[in-house]
Amino acid sequence: MSTVDSTTLVPENTNTATSAPEPPIFQDISGEQAVEVVEIESACMSCFETGITRLLPTKIPFFREVVLMSFKCEHCGYTNNEMQSASEIQKSGVRIELDVKTASDLNRRVVRSDNSSISIPEVELEIPVQSQKGEVTTVEGIIERTIAGLSQDQDKRRIDHPAEAASIDGYIDRLRQLKELQTPFRVLLEDISGNSFIENPLAPATDPQLKTTHFTRTQAQNELLGLYEQNHEEQHLLKPIAEDEWPIENLHGEVLQFATNCPNCQAPCETNMKLTNIPHFKEVVIMATVCGSCGHKTNEVKSGGGIEPQGVRFKVRIESKEDLTRDVLKSETCSLAIPDLDMDVGPHALCGRFTTVEGLLVAMREQLDGRFFHDSADEASKLQLQRFLETFDSVLKLQQVITLVLEDPAGNTYVQSLRDDDEPDDKLTVERYDRSYEDNEELGLNDMKTENYEQDA
Repeated sequence: MSTVDSTTLVPENTNTATSAPEPPIFQDISGEQAVEVVEIESACMSCFETGITRLLPTKIPFFREVVLMSFKCEHCGYTNNEMQSASEIQKSGVRIELDVKTASDLNRRVVRSDNSSISIPEVELEIPVQSQKGEVTTVEGIIERTIAGLSQDQDKRRIDHPAEAASIDGYIDRLRQLKELQTPFRVLLEDISGNSFIENPLAPATDPQLKTTHFTRTQAQNELLGLYEQNHEEQHLLKPIAEDEWPIENLHGEVLQFATNCPNCQAPCETNMKLTNIPHFKEVVIMATVCGSCGHKTNEVKSGGGIEPQGVRFKVRIESKEDLTRDVLKSETCSLAIPDLDMDVGPHALCGRFTTVEGLLVAMREQLDGRFFHDSADEASKLQLQRFLETFDSVLKLQQVITLVLEDPAGNTYVQSLRDDDEPDDKLTVERYDRSYEDNEELGLNDMKTENYEQDA
């Protein structure tokens, strides 16, 4: 794929007379409306003539923003398709493990970034990081691409190196057996940038064949992504603030602002941040963003304290209107579950927020609504999601009794009790538990040194 100037991706808007908001950069693909495709001229890497590159910024359902790129040269017929992640590098890497057992598993959508690696242990296949361009494909497509790569120049290899060619032919036969599902196998997808994804056809329910874990990157992996630590003291352009020059009392009364991008349309906007205290709980940081381009609003809450000695699990029985009005502080490490609906929401699906039980349920529903491509999702998946949303609506209307479970291994989540003494009421259960090794690994506690930390680990 040819390198192009990023400033040419969005045409300059020369009409300054109107103040109408610009359309979002990343649009949902829908058969009901036309989606703008950007076309630019770029050099062909095969014949060095001029070809056409088409770019489509869009969103992957249940995932994030990507740019689909397609190049075609009319002179030599060379074509190339590529997917590039348009999202920021995530705070942690992601490791996804899929058990492939049926033909439908071979058809699962797979979103791969440039920084992902793939392995199939049963055939000792491993595709290293940054060895292939990012793409939107399927499990079967990954195997097909591997077969195509190994089959290249096989005819010539059979003449020059018959022993090596025979060995490669035998390995290709093993890959074809995977496509025929003669035996189940596993696909391991690991992305150090956190921007890869394997489709869950049972969404929003948990898929027993799909396991997703997050991990902390090593220094070498950060450097591979271009993230470097500054080990020396930098020269500051502004005068540093003395330790006692800005007391904490002033910080509590200030609303701080910093520049950021809109999470919906990526337009520049500002985020407001304020430090406050939650009664009967602890200090938190409230962040709010309003986009002037698309009108998108977000509210986020981050814990202002440390990680608690134990994790916490809240179980809230929702039967009446009063149960929906409970105040809830959900941290960014808290996962949600509704066992009655077989629904699980991971900690990274919803950001931290200070809301009510009803507000939390509405946010969960909004995450699900409109999450499929209208022209590519199969009817069974759309019907399944529609039925689930109808059931979810009955919960919001209090036509069905459920139990909402909030589990936070960091212990920074809080649910209001309806009793005056702040003790748990009859419909609220609070459990403290010791974190597992996996929980500590997710929070980065296993590698943390609390003694002699000035020495190398």
